[in-house]
Amino acid sequence: MQNRMLEMEGITKTFPGVTALENVNIQVQKGAIHALVGENGAGKSTLMKVLSGVHPYGTYSGNVYIHGKLCTFKNINESENKGIVIIHQELALIPELSVAENIFLGNEQAEKGIINWNKTVTKTIDLLKKVGLNVSPLDIIKNIGVGGQQLVEIAKAMSREVQLLILDEPTAALNEEDSENLLKLLFEFKKQGITCILISHKLKEVIKVADYVTVLRDGQTIETLSLQKNEVTENQIIKQMVGRDLKKIFPDRHENIGDKVFEIENWTVYHPQQLTKKVLDDVSLHVRKGEIIGIAGLMGAGRTELAMSVFGKSYGRKIRGNIYKNGNKITMKNVNEAIEHGLAYVSENRKEYGLILIDSVKRNLTLSNLKKVSKRYRIKDYLEVQAAEHLKKQMNIKTSSVEKKVVHLSGGNQQKVVLGKWLFTEPEVLILDEPTRGIDVGAKFEIYKIINELAELEKSIIIISSELPELIGICDRIYSLSNGKITGEVNRDNADQEKLMEYMTEEYGRS
Repeated sequence: MQNRMLEMEGITKTFPGVTALENVNIQVQKGAIHALVGENGAGKSTLMKVLSGVHPYGTYSGNVYIHGKLCTFKNINESENKGIVIIHQELALIPELSVAENIFLGNEQAEKGIINWNKTVTKTIDLLKKVGLNVSPLDIIKNIGVGGQQLVEIAKAMSREVQLLILDEPTAALNEEDSENLLKLLFEFKKQGITCILISHKLKEVIKVADYVTVLRDGQTIETLSLQKNEVTENQIIKQMVGRDLKKIFPDRHENIGDKVFEIENWTVYHPQQLTKKVLDDVSLHVRKGEIIGIAGLMGAGRTELAMSVFGKSYGRKIRGNIYKNGNKITMKNVNEAIEHGLAYVSENRKEYGLILIDSVKRNLTLSNLKKVSKRYRIKDYLEVQAAEHLKKQMNIKTSSVEKKVVHLSGGNQQKVVLGKWLFTEPEVLILDEPTRGIDVGAKFEIYKIINELAELEKSIIIISSELPELIGICDRIYSLSNGKITGEVNRDNADQEKLMEYMTEEYGRS
């Protein structure tokens, strides 16, 4: 077809002990938004790494054609020279550099070998407006949050002469409003003739924006659906992804809620760098035994800051307020004390705070509770292996061996390792910050089942999520947070997205 921009033909890619891709075929039309979907480990990211030269020519079999011409990319620079830019699921920014420096890193706005900073800042401001990110070009990346960092990645891609833009889970870190702005950007790219490949587990978004959807399962091409010609439903896509019907998005749960276990009272926290900026203001909430509560809020509302400041004062300065467990006031000056008090925190940023990527699945799973796999202060390998194998099975972690390095796992399986690691501490109160971010529908269902099972075991669970349907689907109560304040509290039966969004955008709380 003359309008075809990309064709990948018979792509097969293997790693030691694993066939990641087997005879995969995909065709992408010029100027189209082409979605690529599949469960974690289906091969989506691997296929795009083949296309972009991350996996160089010669390390896979099959052919890649751009505008009908065979391409043999040996590295990512060669693919970028052809106008192919990939935004990976795992962010690749330098935390200590500014927004502007990150956007133009490797693409410096220089004149006679000297960077023109006025030009750099001016262009950065324009790009930030396009992606809807309200930060300064001079802000340091590590201070703007995961969602903001994702938008910086997109702005960075837009700063280059892009013909084919590959977005790997671009809205995973974004709330609904920011996700909507990003999807509008894809339509703008389409008007400009830019071709987009969208990898996403958010099937509503896929159906909303995509022209075509290619489904991968177990490293093989299952089907390509045209959304231009046919009405395609989420259930159709899910059935192709998982090979079976998922009749319910959220599993059934049998509530058995008891007495109040954990309470945060008048919690106030200041920014770690800007000492006069109050990030959390007089926050109070509680969770009961066997209860699942949610925290809803827009980006910058203070959700993650609340979780981290409570978990052993991992975030913030000038922290004041009280924490009670089983009616007794407790103090947690550091993470070790938080763990000793029966708390666990699954971070939204698994790469930075959750995992040692160059270490094994086994070591990551047991690291939070080494006493359990030790005798006489020495780690026993057989105990580690037993514990890791048990957690691998419990969490359904897809890996050929618990000795495999975590860096080689898909994003969803990495998230399962993080959750398994904290379950190994046998916590009483579990704080989950975006626990299903970047996870497919099948794996989400598994995570929800585990959360329900923990609640039935009388664990108290606090969930932070940008997906309001998720909070409504699994939580007993939901608190809304806006500008560092609690603005509302709703029970599951009375919760709907409109009401929560109203609370989330309020400046002052409701009594």
